[in-house]
Amino acid sequence: MKRLLGVALGVLTAIGGFLDIGDLVTNAVVGSRFGLNLAWVVVVGVVGICLFAQMSGRVAAVSGRATFEIIRERLGPRTAGANLVASFLINLLTLTAEVGGIALALQLASSVEPRLWIPVAGLAVWLVIWRAKFSILENVTGLLGLTLVVFAVALFLLGPDWSELADQALSPTVPGDEGHAVYWYYAIALFGAAMTPYEVFFFSSGAREEKWTVKDLSQSRLNVLVGFPLGGILSVAIAACAAVVFLPASVEVSSLSQIVLPVALAGGKLALAVVIVGIVAATFGAALETGLSSGYTLAQYLGWSWGKFRRPAQAARFHLTMIIALLVAVAVLMTSVDPIKVTEFSVVFSAVALPLTYLPILLVANDPEYMGKHVNGRVTNALALVYLVVILAASLAAIPLMIATGAGS
Repeated sequence: MKRLLGVALGVLTAIGGFLDIGDLVTNAVVGSRFGLNLAWVVVVGVVGICLFAQMSGRVAAVSGRATFEIIRERLGPRTAGANLVASFLINLLTLTAEVGGIALALQLASSVEPRLWIPVAGLAVWLVIWRAKFSILENVTGLLGLTLVVFAVALFLLGPDWSELADQALSPTVPGDEGHAVYWYYAIALFGAAMTPYEVFFFSSGAREEKWTVKDLSQSRLNVLVGFPLGGILSVAIAACAAVVFLPASVEVSSLSQIVLPVALAGGKLALAVVIVGIVAATFGAALETGLSSGYTLAQYLGWSWGKFRRPAQAARFHLTMIIALLVAVAVLMTSVDPIKVTEFSVVFSAVALPLTYLPILLVANDPEYMGKHVNGRVTNALALVYLVVILAASLAAIPLMIATGAGS
């Protein structure tokens, strides 16, 4: 029964954890501008993150080693160091976006200026990381994040033209008032939102936190193959709500209040309260994960003591790294930078950095020295190589498209 409960909680946590501020903002913006003409990217992203997370979880469970510890050993300290710097900076940018997302969600609930909430959000994230057990930290926020299913309920209550939405999703085209470069820029942004590197850092490090072994591979596979696809369905629901409400009026989503407006229109104040709870939980959970990932990456590369299973005094540098990362995130946000803009940049740069984490994991997952008989099979490798090409193409195209389109404007 305990094992069954662990599987159930893991699946539910994966669903709630998939929808962070990057997915919320990017899917809503894309829905308001393109309808469901980019829904196919969510499908591609979900399959990719399932493949990526499944490999990283299996590597951690079979080898008993942490992600960046293996990367440093496999690639050498110099190459792995470049990987570390890029990954850490992208993770820091994502952490900044998540803390900003918490503040924006609390503003919706209280009408208090978000800059007043930013230090509170940063302090709350640190306190939970410092004091809460890993299982509580992961499951509570993930389960509360499931209230974002209200987007799917709202879509039905809005009574859309289902045939039109299906036509957009199944026969995607570039809308006449949007250029091809802008279309592909947002395709890469959606892809980056679905395959954010911190999800893999957290998933594989969490496997070590929970002391997974080969016996836990089936649980890992179930968590990934059920949780992420259901999270993807909710992402499409967010885009569809925006498409129904904003696309006909040619209104582009640019604030969190606009993202939740379709839910309020469909379900009133009760639905609005539920979605605010969901956004606070999802962004808070993602802030916890990115905060921990900051400590995980640096500590694993440098060989420091790390992990929630150790007391803070036993992993002081690990906890100090997370404190500094949170302070930097709060300081950046207090300059009045728009958290939505930070989020939009974070998902694009996540796509840029993906090869730096994906390729090492793919190499280790095929190395018998680490994996024994649990190396990738032929089907997994075939799919992994296809995604390697997709990831490299997205990474190379992201910055040129950002410059050419003025970040999608």
